[in-house]
Amino acid sequence: MPIPARSIAVADRAASVVYPVPERWQRTYVSIRGRAGEGEEIPLTGIRSSAWPAMVLQPGATGLDLPPYSVHMDESPNLDGATVRGSRALSRQVFLPIFVYGIDRKTLRQFKAKLANALNPTLGHSVLTVVEQDGEPRRLKCHYIGGMEGSEAVGASGFTWISYGIQLTAADPYFYGDTETAANWSFGTDQPFLGSQFLPLTLAKGTASTGMLTIENPGDIEAWPVWEITGPLKRFKFTGPDGTSFGIPEQPSSVDALPAGRTLTVDCRPGYKTVSDDTGKIYFPLLSANPSLWSVPSGTSTAQADLLAGSGTPTVKMTLHPRYLTY
Repeated sequence: MPIPARSIAVADRAASVVYPVPERWQRTYVSIRGRAGEGEEIPLTGIRSSAWPAMVLQPGATGLDLPPYSVHMDESPNLDGATVRGSRALSRQVFLPIFVYGIDRKTLRQFKAKLANALNPTLGHSVLTVVEQDGEPRRLKCHYIGGMEGSEAVGASGFTWISYGIQLTAADPYFYGDTETAANWSFGTDQPFLGSQFLPLTLAKGTASTGMLTIENPGDIEAWPVWEITGPLKRFKFTGPDGTSFGIPEQPSSVDALPAGRTLTVDCRPGYKTVSDDTGKIYFPLLSANPSLWSVPSGTSTAQADLLAGSGTPTVKMTLHPRYLTY
C-alpha cells in the first residue's frame, strides 16, 4: 500500500529546504460480503497473530485501481496514425489471493463453506469493501467467476489450510461510498447541497422561478442524479451542465402537469432511466421532445431549473451517489 506523506519546512542557513515526512497510516481494511451485500461480512485483513484462524488476503491482489478502458479510433488510409473518437470504461477484473487457515480440519471446512456462500453468484452479487484510515468505505459490486475450485496439490493446501486465487468481475467498474449528497427546496424553505454549493429555489404559487444551480460532485467521474418532484407543478424543466434538458411542458388544458400530492421520480442512472410517480404511472410520454436525463460531471458545475408552481406547495429533491475510480 502507498505511504502518505506530508511536507514540513526545515530552517537552513542558506535556504528553506522542504523534506517529506511520512505520516502514520493504519493498515487498509478489506472485507467481502455476499448475498447482494446482505450476507455476513467476512474480514480479509486485520489478523492478530500467526496462530489465529482466519481468511487472509495475501500480497498480489490486482484490479483495485483504475479500471480498464476501451479507446475507439478511426484510421484513414491516407493519413498517419488514427483519430480518437471516444473511450469508455470496461468491466473490472479483480484478483484476490486468499489464504484460509483453521486451527483444525473442522474450522477449515466451516471457513470454506462461509467463503463459498459469500461468493456464490446465484445468491446475488458480492460487495468488496476497502477502508483506509480516513474511515470512508469504498464498495465495489462484484460477481465470482472462478478461483475457488480448490487444489489438493502440495503447496496449494494442507490438512488445516488452503490457498485460493479468487477471480471477480465488476460489471459496474466504479467504487461507491456510503454517503449520498442531496438537495431539497420548496416554498420559502431550503436545505443547501454540500454546504452552500447548491443554491435552492424559492417558488411562489402560480409564478415561474428560474435559477442557476451550482452543484458539487465529490466523486472522480460523472454521477447521475435521482429527482423526487412533488406536485403541484404546471411545468418544469431542468437543464444540465452540458446544455441538455428534460422536463414536462405546460399542458394544453391548463391542468397541473404534476398534480398535488403526487411524487414524480426521475431516475437518471444508467440501467434505470425511469420517469414514474408513486402510483406507478409512467410520465415518459409527457416529457418534452428529445429529453436527456443528464449527468453531473466531477467537481463543480452549474445547472438551471425553470419551474411554474400550481396552487399548492411543490417540493423538489435531488440525490447524487458519487462514483470513484479507485478505493
